[in-house]
Amino acid sequence: MYIDLLPGNGRVLEHLRANFETMRALARSLDEEQLAYRYAPGKWTIKEILVHIVDDERIYSYRALRFARDDTTELPGFEQDDYAVASGADSRQLTSIIEEYQAVRRATIALFDGLDDDAFERQGTADGNPMSVRAAAYHIAGHELHHLKIIKERYLSR
Repeated sequence: MYIDLLPGNGRVLEHLRANFETMRALARSLDEEQLAYRYAPGKWTIKEILVHIVDDERIYSYRALRFARDDTTELPGFEQDDYAVASGADSRQLTSIIEEYQAVRRATIALFDGLDDDAFERQGTADGNPMSVRAAAYHIAGHELHHLKIIKERYLSR
């Protein structure tokens, strides 16, 4: 689902750079009321979405690293809603969230930029599903686009 949101041009690292800039600019353009808005009970705030993107990226980058290094140990899944509740995102300053987001993105790009073609083809299993290193990179970029679309459609179009 997330991979299909990206053009099939093979430039995932460019998309990771551009997506971050788009998300950072959007987040900085919002006031605290917008950042704390929930479009329905039980839905995340924009701050929680931003931290969720960072958490998901860390997890998928870790999976990619393990698989790229030819580690065939099956990796567990994670419960995103539990992570969001425990994140404390709503009590954080946006600048802190953006700094963390940027640091994680730089590390993600450095990881993928340092891999050769063979490493991108390696696979492993996470949460019961097979995945290549390349798919993990595309998941990260597409997942971010998915949430950007949700923010625009459900949070900012009211």
